This record gives sequence, structure tokens and C-alpha cells, in this order.
Amino acid sequence: EVHLVESGGGSVQPGGSLRLSCSASGFTLGDYDMSWVRQAPGKGPDWVATISSGPGTTYYVDSVKGRFTISRDNVENLLYLQMNDLAPEDTATYYCNTGNHWGQGTQVTVSS
Repeated sequence: EVHLVESGGGSVQPGGSLRLSCSASGFTLGDYDMSWVRQAPGKGPDWVATISSGPGTTYYVDSVKGRFTISRDNVENLLYLQMNDLAPEDTATYYCNTGNHWGQGTQVTVSS
């Protein structure tokens, strides 16, 4: 059975950093495209970043390019999202996703 469990969220000031983790079980993470999706309060979900299966090509929404980095550890079956220079508009619940599988989300709040 596929399980995705996110962690690493929290509250930070603008300009701060966080690293989100997603622990995957029930499948080999490197064999699938993996994504981070976020949902701000009162809004729909927004795609943030994807790392492809195999070579691990990465893709980002324009608003996070240069600030966020998606990566994975194929040995530990972990997905990461390094988030730097955080801004209030990054406040959201962040979800790990592959296909129609989702984690429970981790909350990121950026506020002064």
C-alpha cells in the first residue's frame, strides 16, 4: 500500500528557510514522477515542483524558481523540498504527490 508522509513544516519569518520531507512507502520513489503541491487557505491547490523518475529532471512554478529545490534520496525513499527566502505568499499546506496518491500535508506559515 502506498503511503506518503510529509514533515518539516513550521512557522518562519520572511526570508527564512525550511526543508520539507516526504517519506514514501509501498513503492520505489525513484521510479515515479514526484511532486510538491501546496494549498493556501481558501484557495485551490497549486503545483509547486516536480522531479521526474529516472534522471530526476526538475520543474518549478515560476514563483519559486531560484528559491525552492526539489530533490530525492533513492536509498532512503525520501522526497525533499528545500525552501529558501520564504515569503508570506508561500504560506500554505504542502503536499507530497505521485499519481493519485497524496500525503496528509504539512503546514508552512511565513509571517513577521
